[in-house]
Amino acid sequence: MNSLWEQTAKHTDFPKLASNIKTDVLIIGGGMAGVLCAYMLHQADVDYVLAEAKTVCNGVTKNTTAKITSQHGLVYDKLIQRFGLEKAGQYLNANETALQKYRELCQGIDCDFETKDAYVYSIHDRKKLEKEVAALKKLNFSAELKENLPLPFPVAGAVRFKNQAQFNPLKFVFAITPGLHIYEQTNVRELEGLTAITDTGTITAKKIIITTHFPFLNKHGCYFLKLYQHRSYVIALENAANVNCMLVDEAEKGMSFRNYNNLLLIGGGDHRTGKNGGGWQELRNFALRCYPEATEKYHWATQDCMSLDKVPYIGQYSANTDGLYVATGFNKWGMSSSMAAAMILCDLVQERSSAYSEVFSPSRSILKPQLAVNAFESAVNLLIPTARRCPHLGCALKWNCVEHTWDCPCHGSRFTQDGRVIDNPATGNLKN
Repeated sequence: MNSLWEQTAKHTDFPKLASNIKTDVLIIGGGMAGVLCAYMLHQADVDYVLAEAKTVCNGVTKNTTAKITSQHGLVYDKLIQRFGLEKAGQYLNANETALQKYRELCQGIDCDFETKDAYVYSIHDRKKLEKEVAALKKLNFSAELKENLPLPFPVAGAVRFKNQAQFNPLKFVFAITPGLHIYEQTNVRELEGLTAITDTGTITAKKIIITTHFPFLNKHGCYFLKLYQHRSYVIALENAANVNCMLVDEAEKGMSFRNYNNLLLIGGGDHRTGKNGGGWQELRNFALRCYPEATEKYHWATQDCMSLDKVPYIGQYSANTDGLYVATGFNKWGMSSSMAAAMILCDLVQERSSAYSEVFSPSRSILKPQLAVNAFESAVNLLIPTARRCPHLGCALKWNCVEHTWDCPCHGSRFTQDGRVIDNPATGNLKN
C-alpha cells in the first residue's frame, strides 16, 4: 500500500543522533511542516536541528493528495461568522501567501508543480455555494460560481479559485532537504523542560517546535480533547478522465479529484479513525460505474488531524509553555497549512510578530460542539473492556479489517497487527 509519491521520489538519508547536543531551536517531527520549519530557519541562519522518529516524510505527508490551495471546502462564510472579517482575512491571506511561497520555491525544482484551478462543488446545495462566494467578496477575494464541471455526475454548481497548485510532495521535500540539520531514526520519548530525551542522546534547546502531526504531550494544551483523527482513501486510475483541475465535494463524505501525469486520483471513503467507512471499495465501485475502462495503478490511505473549528492550531503550545510551539490540526489541507505553520512558527521562535498568528492561536476557545463528540468518544472507549488498549491514554482499540490494523477511536493512534505503532499520538508499541 505504498503511495504514488513514495514510488516516484528518491529518499535522502540522514544520520541518527549519536550523542548529547545543544541547539537554539529543536524541531520534533519530520513531516512537511517540520521540514519547512527547518528549511526556513536554515535560510535565516538560525541554529536548529530536526529530530524525526523514522524517516523524513514517512508519516502522513507521503499519503497526501498534494493539492496546494487556500480553498479548504466552504470555510470562509463560516470563518466570518465565527471569527469576524479580520481573522477570516488572516486565514485567507496566510494560505494565499503559503501558495505563493511554494510557487517561488518550486521554480527550478523537478517536483511536477502545476498551476491549476480549484473547485469546491456541491451535488445538491447551490445556496451554500452562493453564500461562500458572497463571503469571499467581503474578503476582497475573487471567486466564481461555476456550473459545468468535468465530472461524471451532475452537480448544483461549484466555487472556483483560480491559479491554485498541485505537485509531487516527496520530490519537493527531497530537493530542499540536502544540507539541512536533520536526524532520522531519532525518536523523542519525552521532554524534560526544554531537553528532549531520545534512545541515543539528549537534545537541549532554547525553543522547541512540535510538528508530530498529533502532539504527543498530554499535560499541556488539551489536544486529546481538541483533536480527533480522520481516515480517507485514494485510488489512482490509468485510462480515466483528465479533469485538468482540482475538485472536492463540500460534503464530508464526498470525493476529491485531481490528475497526476496520466493518472486520475480519486479520494474519499472517509471515516473517523476507529470507525467504519467506505474505504477503497467505495472508490472502486464508483470507478467501475463511471470509468469502466480504467485500471487501478495505486491505492493508499491517509490520516488527518481535525480541529474543533476547522482552523489549525499553530503557535505557542499552551498559555503556560514558554519556548514550546506546535503545529497541528490541518483538517485535510496539510500542504498549504504546513507552509503557513512554518512561516508563523519561524517568526515566533525568532521573536518576531506574525500577521497570521492570532486566528491560528492554540489558546483560543475550545467551547465548540465537536468538543462534546470528542469527549464522548473518549469516555465510551475508555470504559469498553478489551485486552487491546492504546498506550497513549488507554482507550480500547478497534480492529480495522480493511487495512488490517488496530486503530484508536479516541485519538487516532494506529498499530500493525503485531502491535508496532504506525500513527501517533502513541509513541510506543503495544505490549503483549
